[in-house]
Amino acid sequence: MNDKQQTPIEQLIEIMATLRDPQKGCPWDLKQNFATIVPHTIEEAYEVADAIEQQNWVDVREELGDLLFQVIFYSQLGKEQGLFDFDDVVSGINEKLTRRHPHVFGETEFADDAAINANWEAEKAREREAKGEDTSILANIPKALPALSRADKIQKRCAKHGFDWDTIGPVVEKVREEIDEVMDEVIQVSPDQYKIEEEIGDLLFAAVNLSRHLHVKPELALQRANKKFERRFREVEKSVLEKGRCLDDCSLEMLDREWEKVKRNER
Repeated sequence: MNDKQQTPIEQLIEIMATLRDPQKGCPWDLKQNFATIVPHTIEEAYEVADAIEQQNWVDVREELGDLLFQVIFYSQLGKEQGLFDFDDVVSGINEKLTRRHPHVFGETEFADDAAINANWEAEKAREREAKGEDTSILANIPKALPALSRADKIQKRCAKHGFDWDTIGPVVEKVREEIDEVMDEVIQVSPDQYKIEEEIGDLLFAAVNLSRHLHVKPELALQRANKKFERRFREVEKSVLEKGRCLDDCSLEMLDREWEKVKRNER
């Protein structure tokens, strides 16, 4: 490997090829395929998001490298199977971005952001039609997305085509209605767990709709709520231990008092 004559990306591509070399490669890397790498890709994307949330720019740089490595890994697998290589991946995104931005790379002019977005969606629809794919406005919303994020994307797609409330009142009323429907199932003499799950799903979907109308990313909001709960609960644990107690020995009333004390101290 002659690093002096290589760009960093060329060096990374060669490192990946060496890791997959049947004679001298890494046993773990040699065992992998497209499907087995997917969980690692998702994890790396979340680690990038977490580093950005913490504004830890050293970690952001490192995590972006890890995420880029995932792209290189898929490209190496594609090259081995005669499907595509890294240059194909880069050429494809170059062509697509140029085509989808005629107002930047061409002479087309749009009146406003709404017109730009409409063109973007229309171009994606034409791409799907040319490939013989599903042309529904709900096509190509990744099924592997976290459920909250996917619900948000589904609702936004529908809203762009007029299927949406234009005031907050009906949105809030829908959340209340879904809570009532959950409880209607719960209080049955013989509650149907499947129906309860279904109604909880409707409630969560309605809560995502409320988040969207309030311009809040539901996935981000829940992540922050998780972090806040974890931070406060750790303080409760610490306080209990300082009193010479353990959590299992404490009543709910005592833990709740500790919880409220933590909240007051945060204000």
